[in-house]
Parts: sequence; C-alpha cells; structure tokens
Amino acid sequence: MLRVAIVGASGYIGGELLRLLHGHPRVTVVAATSDRLAGRRVDGPHPNLRGHTDLCFVGHHTLENTDFDVLFLAAPHRETMGRMAEYLKLARTVIDLSGDFRLRDPEVYASYYGVAHAAPQLIPEFTAGLPEWHRARLTTSDRIAVPGCMATAGILAVRPLALDGLIEGTVRVDARTGSSGSGVSGGAAGAHAERSGALRVFAPSGHRHEAEIAQATDRTVRMTATGVEAVRGVQVLCHVKLAPGVSEKEVRSAFRAAYGDEPFVRVIAQRQGLYRLPEPKILTGSNFCDVGFAVSADDGTAVLVGALDNLVKGGAGGAVQCMNVRFGWPERTGLEFFGLHPN
Repeated sequence: MLRVAIVGASGYIGGELLRLLHGHPRVTVVAATSDRLAGRRVDGPHPNLRGHTDLCFVGHHTLENTDFDVLFLAAPHRETMGRMAEYLKLARTVIDLSGDFRLRDPEVYASYYGVAHAAPQLIPEFTAGLPEWHRARLTTSDRIAVPGCMATAGILAVRPLALDGLIEGTVRVDARTGSSGSGVSGGAAGAHAERSGALRVFAPSGHRHEAEIAQATDRTVRMTATGVEAVRGVQVLCHVKLAPGVSEKEVRSAFRAAYGDEPFVRVIAQRQGLYRLPEPKILTGSNFCDVGFAVSADDGTAVLVGALDNLVKGGAGGAVQCMNVRFGWPERTGLEFFGLHPN
C-alpha cells in the first residue's frame, strides 16, 4: 500500500481526494492538512465521509521530515509555487491540482494570474496530468500538474480536431460551471441568495483556463465563463471554423480515433434522445468526460462540446487517474463510479 498525503484537504477538491482515495484499494491516506482545522476530524467539513475514517486534519508544519509515496496538492493558486521546493522533498511523486505549474511559459502565467512565477525553474519538471494525451510521459513522471476543470473539458473537446488540422482560426469557448468551482471560500458571489436562479458571466474574457486550452491545442483561444445554478458540473461549447472540405464524418472519425480506447472519455453525438450531446448532470461523481459535436454544413462551422464533473475528472478524479497511470495500475482503480440517472 502506498502512503499518500493531501495538502489543503479541507476544501471541495480536498474532500473529493479523501473520498476517492479512501475507496482506493492500493493506497492509505496517512495525512490530510489544514492549518485552520488542525486536530479536527476530516468528516466535519466532509460529512459524506462519516463512518469511513477517523482521520483528523494536521497542520502543514507536521509534514516536515516526513516521507510519503504520493503527495497531492490542493492548495490555492499562487501559494503552491512558493512552497513547491519544500513539497518536492516530502514525496516521491507530487501531483499538483493548483494552476501554478500548468502553463509552460512563466510570462503567460504572469499575464493570467497577475503575479510573477515564484519558481519558473521547476516548470519544465512537470508533466500535464491529462492521461488521454500524455499517458506515455505520465508513466515515468513524478511531477504532475493536473489541468483545470474547464480546461480539461475544452482540451478534450478541441485537441483531436486541432492536431488533425481539421479546424482553422480562433477557437471561441463558452464555458459554464457550477458553484463548487468557486471553492469553499467563494465569497459573497457564491452565497445562495445571490447565486440561485442566476446566470452570472463572471469572466467575459481572459479566464486563466483559456491559456491552458491554447497551449494544448496550439490555437488562439477566446473564452467566456458563466456561473450557473448547478452545484457541480462543467460544460464547454467550443465554436470552431472547419478547414475547407471537412465533413461531419471526418469530425466523428477524429474523435473516435482519439478516444475509442479511452476508459474515461465517451463520444456523445446522437440525433435522438434526451441526452444527444454531453450533459454534466449525468456525470456527477464520475470520472468521465463526455465529448461531442454538431456540424453546420451551411457555413462550415462546428460546435464541439465537453462535459464533466469539475471536482472529479476536472480535479480529484483526474489526479487519481494520473496516479494510477504513474504506478502502472488499471486506470479505473478507485474510479469505478459511473454517475446517476435520474439525478
């Protein structure tokens, strides 16, 4: 059994890591940090864990001079990079869920996050934590940066066509996300009285996940992000111009070639039924990302759709999947739940 620890375990991503890892047959969670809640049981802020663990939070300082097999980092953006050198001493494998090591160019990072990168020399050590496109590197990488939730959905939706040269010009992403994407400390904007019934465009341009999609697809990307009333879930609509002569059949073939053997990506583009295109509601709690498309033959455009649970495939589940790849385990280990319907 591998000994794993979670830094920043009191938030929503930290809670999902605890849930998934406590059900994983090959690991034992030996530490979960929260300076604010040190000494308290983890099933306080994460009541779904009641009866499954007696683990208590510990302060970050208690990790000093400790050796883990895997360290999951669910700490805030901008904070993680300043402590990364310290974290790398604590574990053989470090899996980071913050945004600090996702972007390869420190200048791009500074433009999207508003601060200079504190550890640019470490960026090249990290592999993008998206097994569908970086599986070979992940098998030997001990420094993994898991993409953001909307970025994961956008990359999985756009990259097959981008790599095959089937699209041209700017990719325009219309992203929608549930309230859990704001985290536990979402502030006044996340209060139920303000959020209920709202469709809030919180990032009309320049959302940081825009840079991740652009980096992964080698395309200019413009992204708008809207908060919707759901608690969980991400759905992205990626508007693209098809290259001259590209047919709907070629689009479908590109998706099937990319994801036909993938355990957690399904191509959903049907002409009938209630769920003809990817819908995050039926993915709640699962590690799936559904992708699909709709082609407009009249003007040679297409809408590429991606949907996932932002806390699972878009966060903790993606991190656990990367761990499974790294250690040569079946990728569905600990990630077998496949959603609910109706939900």
